[in-house]
Amino acid sequence: MLLADLEPGTTYNITTGGVNNGPSFQVGHVHGGVNFTVPSAYPTGATVKPDQVPAPPVRYSNRVAELARLNSVFMSTAGHCEGEEPDVAMLWGVSGVGKRALACKWAAGAKALFPGGQLYVDLGGLRGRSVIGISPGTDVSEGLASCLRGLGVADVCIPDSVAERSALLRSRSAGRRVLVVLDGVTQAAQVRPFLPKGPGSGVLVISPLDLGELVADGARPIPVKPLDMAGGLELLADRCGAQAVERERAAAERLVQLCGGLPVALQIVVARLLGGEGLDMASLAVELEDEAGRLAELSLPALVPGEEYSVSTALGPSYRLLPPDAARLYRRLGWAPYGLFDAGVAAVAGSFDIRTVKRLLRTLVGAGLVEKTGDDRYRMHDLIRLHARACAAQEEPAGEEKAVVERVVTHYVALVALADRAIREDRLRCADLSSLLSGADDPFSAVGGPAPLPWLDAEHPAILAVLRAAAGHGLHVRTYQLSEAFTVLFLHRRYLAAWKESLQLGIDAAVAAAASAETAGAVAEATAVEARLLSLRSRPLLDLDENDLALQHLETAVARADTTGDLRLQASVQEFFGRYLDRVDPRSAVDAYRRSLDLNTRSGEARGAAIASYFLGCAQDALEDHAVALTTLREARRDLLALGKPDLRMAARTMAAIGVVHGQLGEVEEALRVLGKAADDLHAVNGLHYEAQALVDRADIAEAAGDRSDLVRDCLTRAHAIYEHEGSPLADELRRRLDGMG
Repeated sequence: MLLADLEPGTTYNITTGGVNNGPSFQVGHVHGGVNFTVPSAYPTGATVKPDQVPAPPVRYSNRVAELARLNSVFMSTAGHCEGEEPDVAMLWGVSGVGKRALACKWAAGAKALFPGGQLYVDLGGLRGRSVIGISPGTDVSEGLASCLRGLGVADVCIPDSVAERSALLRSRSAGRRVLVVLDGVTQAAQVRPFLPKGPGSGVLVISPLDLGELVADGARPIPVKPLDMAGGLELLADRCGAQAVERERAAAERLVQLCGGLPVALQIVVARLLGGEGLDMASLAVELEDEAGRLAELSLPALVPGEEYSVSTALGPSYRLLPPDAARLYRRLGWAPYGLFDAGVAAVAGSFDIRTVKRLLRTLVGAGLVEKTGDDRYRMHDLIRLHARACAAQEEPAGEEKAVVERVVTHYVALVALADRAIREDRLRCADLSSLLSGADDPFSAVGGPAPLPWLDAEHPAILAVLRAAAGHGLHVRTYQLSEAFTVLFLHRRYLAAWKESLQLGIDAAVAAAASAETAGAVAEATAVEARLLSLRSRPLLDLDENDLALQHLETAVARADTTGDLRLQASVQEFFGRYLDRVDPRSAVDAYRRSLDLNTRSGEARGAAIASYFLGCAQDALEDHAVALTTLREARRDLLALGKPDLRMAARTMAAIGVVHGQLGEVEEALRVLGKAADDLHAVNGLHYEAQALVDRADIAEAAGDRSDLVRDCLTRAHAIYEHEGSPLADELRRRLDGMG
């Protein structure tokens, strides 16, 4: 009898022999002798002061905040009165995060708080690291016996049942102030039998799970999370030496990132650095960059068979404790393209409805395998994702990885396309998404829904990762659909490297889709998309001074567009060609813009015609035809504001160009006024890149006029902040200019 003995009023009919420590028993017939054994009273013996908590690591660093929280929980126990329940604190977090080392470190410094001694029970070890759902009776019973031995009770005097052992523990701890450390707790029921009776006593629980039931009983939860960058570097410096870390600072930081701040991973890194491999931090970081082999490299050779020291082994207990549906979600999230996601992404990755997935995500958060961020998103650290992926490869059916990726990619195509349309419905698009978007819920039009541009900005690292995954799995159509829709972000935010890469992925996918298409319509769409994306990619290439490649793209785009017969597409490509010609042949640029204007007018594309007029006016100004340029630009701005949905962003850009023309005409005050208004308007519509351009133009005119150094500095400072955020090479130029102002 173990936990069943805890039920009050239970009677037993025992016919299997053995010893019954209850009051009586009955059987129908008795064969042989009947022996009654009555144990003697439990001896009090001499007072024994247990000291069972393992010693902390020889070298220990970090966890200052967690140690302080433990002190705050238990320091107050000195004032407890007889009969009060002991304070209980719970250290919880994913396996391998350093909970046991933290508990041992704190206990070693808290011996004076518990003059009655410290008891330690490794419940996980006693049950052989079994999975959740196994009855905790055996491990609890053996753990209680260990505590009683620590308090001086001889084995012959230890009762058989959990209830009696728990009662004896309370009796033996009465009048003594003791600490009980319970390691490997997976259920609140495992803790209650260990609560000591002595006033001022405490119980420190170590669990891989956030046990809500235990918290409801009054335990203080203290989450133990992976180390941040400062903590990871401190660990490396403590083990490898501060000079070694400073000597290879960048490599040390990369090692912390690759280890996800997980102490068990960092300890393996330390062991490899200090071992006989002759590795320095840089070479080990290069070795760990390969995701496919990272888990295997974060392990040490097993000196004893079955006792490998590795990240995979460390994370195993947390994974095995998951219920089946949560384990399935965990595995499939390992295949999701990005480690930061919301519940919607998790739902499509795991094939769960949104209500179910939110419940399962709470389980994963409670296991420390997923972290909930402050913006209703969830984060799975890279190493944990790799572990989840390894589990998925072993346990999920063949073909499920591509299915997970395709579901997530399709989810993002729909969301990004809806965001694109929410920003500007009448933009030129070549990929047909009507069937995908038909009947789709649009979060951007819902009351209280996210604003599309900030959402795209926040999600752009995830979207780029999704694009890479789509391309990697040969999802050609979805790849070019997402690439085209995604470019709306970069028209407002000049993340040049990301824009350049995303468009190349789309171009390659469009070419592959055309080559493998089975219908003429599919070939035509892929060809049109290729032309569109090639012309778009000329923009980041020109910003990065890759002019020759931009020209190649544009020449190919013209050829592809001409085969489609789509006048709108041809007009757009001519406009982009004009942008290239602005740099190398301004007079030819004017011709390109006139062709674009004509094609837009013939196709009935009023917005496209107005935009072509804007660029035409800029080209005329560059040729010093300022009066004509001013007229063209004013007409373009009028047409942009007269659209059914006025294009405020392009109208503001046109106003900035008008300000520049005023400057060319020597009308300084009017130029500064118009450019200031244009910069404000661009800021209001999130046209930050063009706001920066207007600010620089305003600074140039003010500087040339003289006696306006404060205005010049203010404009350049604001523009520099925007360019630096975008990663533009223009940021360095403005920095030098500001530094030169003194």
